Amino acid sequence: MRYEKVCLESFGYELPHQVVTSLSLEERLAPVYDRLDLSYGRLEMMTGIRERRFWDDDTTPSQAGMRAADKAIRESGVSRDDIGCLLYTSVSRDFLEPATATVVHDSLGLPHTATIFDISNACLGFINGMVTLANMIELGQVKAGMVVGCESSKRLIDTTIDNVLKDPNTSREKLKLAFATLTLGSGAVAAVLTHSSRGRGGHRLLGGVTRAASQHNGLCRVEADTYFFDPRMLPEMRTSSTLLLKNGSKLAADTWEATKQELAWTNSDVDRFFTHQVSAVQSKLFFKTLGLDKARDFSTVEYLGNVASVSLPITMAIGIDQGRLNTGDRVAMLGVGSGLVCLMLGLEW
Repeated sequence: MRYEKVCLESFGYELPHQVVTSLSLEERLAPVYDRLDLSYGRLEMMTGIRERRFWDDDTTPSQAGMRAADKAIRESGVSRDDIGCLLYTSVSRDFLEPATATVVHDSLGLPHTATIFDISNACLGFINGMVTLANMIELGQVKAGMVVGCESSKRLIDTTIDNVLKDPNTSREKLKLAFATLTLGSGAVAAVLTHSSRGRGGHRLLGGVTRAASQHNGLCRVEADTYFFDPRMLPEMRTSSTLLLKNGSKLAADTWEATKQELAWTNSDVDRFFTHQVSAVQSKLFFKTLGLDKARDFSTVEYLGNVASVSLPITMAIGIDQGRLNTGDRVAMLGVGSGLVCLMLGLEW
C-alpha cells in the first residue's frame, strides 16, 4: 500500500475516570489465589500493568466513541459537512444490528451522504479502518472522513472473575487461560483523515503492509457473539498467551521487513514507534525480535492495560498530546491482532 494524497489530520480520545488496579482484581480472586497458593502482585509483575480503566456501567461504546470523535473533528478544523465517511472499528459495540457507526453518525450530526459502516478485526480494527478510509481518499471518493473506536472491558473481566470463582475445578492452567482477560482496559479514540488538498497539518500517511498467519486463529477466542445491551453475561475470552506471544512476534518481524521494503526505510530511519500494547513483556520481546530501539517506543500499557483495537491509536494520540512528535519525524504504527493478523503503517509527521 502506498499513498500520495492522504493526511492524518487529528486525533481525539476519551479515558474513563474509574481506575482499577491489578491488585484489586487479584483480591477479588482471593479464594482461588489462596487455594492455589498464588502470590498477590503476580499480575503486575508478569505484565507490567499496574492499572486500567473502566467506563461507568451505563456508558455505551457509541457514547464514549462519539465524545472522542467530537474532539477529533474540533481539533481537525474540518467542517462536519465535509465528513464523507465514518467507520466504527472496535470489538465492543452497542448492538449486533444496526452498525454502531449509525449511532455515532447520528449523534455527531454528520451529512446523510456519508458512507458509514462497522469494521471488525480484533485488535487491528482501527488501523484497518484507517487503511479503508485512506483508500477511499486516495481514489477520490471522499475528501475527509473519520475512524472511531471504543473498547469497554468491565463486563468481560467481571464475567471472567465470576466464572473462575464458581468453578470448583479451577487450576493454575485454567487460570492462565483467563489471565490475559485481566489485562484488558477501556478507552475511546477517533482520527480524522483528509485529502492532502484539504489538510492543514501535513501529516502524510505514506502506506504500509499487511500479513496474516491465520493457522493460529485458535490462540485467542471469544466464541459467542454479543453486544453491549445483551441481557446475558458476556462470554469468556480464552488465550494461549505464550503461543500468541511467540507466533505474533514472528509474524510481526516478517511484516516489518516487508514494510521497510515497501517504504524504503531502515530501522534507524524511524523516529518514533507506536504499537498495539498487550503487556510490558510482550513489548520488550516485540522490539527485540524486530531489532528496534525500545527507547523510540511510547508506552501506555502500564496505566491503560491492553485496550484492544484502540490501544495503538490512543497511545499515539496521548504521545502527540505530550509533544513526542516533531515536524518531519518518521512514524511507524505497528499492529498485531489475534487471528493472527498484522498491519503496519508509516507516516511522515
